[in-house]
Amino acid sequence: MSDQPLMLGAVLYEGFELLDLFGPLEMFTALPPDMLQAVLIAESKGPVRAGSMADSPMPSSVADYGFDDAPDLDVILVPGGVGTIAELENQKTLNFLRDRAGRAQITSSVCSGSALLAKAGLLDGHRATSNKMFFNLAVMQSDRVDWIETARWVDDGDVVTSSGVSAGIDMSLAIIARLFGQETAETIARGAEYTWHRDADVDPFAQYLNDGSV
Repeated sequence: MSDQPLMLGAVLYEGFELLDLFGPLEMFTALPPDMLQAVLIAESKGPVRAGSMADSPMPSSVADYGFDDAPDLDVILVPGGVGTIAELENQKTLNFLRDRAGRAQITSSVCSGSALLAKAGLLDGHRATSNKMFFNLAVMQSDRVDWIETARWVDDGDVVTSSGVSAGIDMSLAIIARLFGQETAETIARGAEYTWHRDADVDPFAQYLNDGSV
């Protein structure tokens, strides 16, 4: 392992899901800064508004960097959310993901973020999962992915994808365990008073597959 801390970049876009982002970041940023640092990245530096299925105003988060000046990344985190559908047509986001994933150790997604990875071609030849209620949104983006319907998250080496929203927390702890050891992940979960669902194959929400609408 390098003496330098790993750099995690979370990629934001209008309409991202709050917990998709901040659940995993709560876990990752519990690591000491000499082990991992995290930044927020968007197409342009500055505020990016979150989204909700309800028609209500949502808070903004401030991107530290734009695509043009983002630092080198070791870990990429892509949240899902209602804004995913529009973002699937944003070539700047897709190109940024293609470029940076090729240089990162791990590219990860939460919820419908896997639809963006699939559209960018980053999941071709890989196993992956997505939000269960809107699973087809991800499936429609590529037929070259081995889509796993029953999975809390799927770790397929350099790409790791989770099911909906809160599943991203379980995924992030699994990534931490892989990079920094099981004991470190256990300590972080305990500090957050979070019950970590350690078995990626246990997915109580698979029964709601495609119950939502796209």
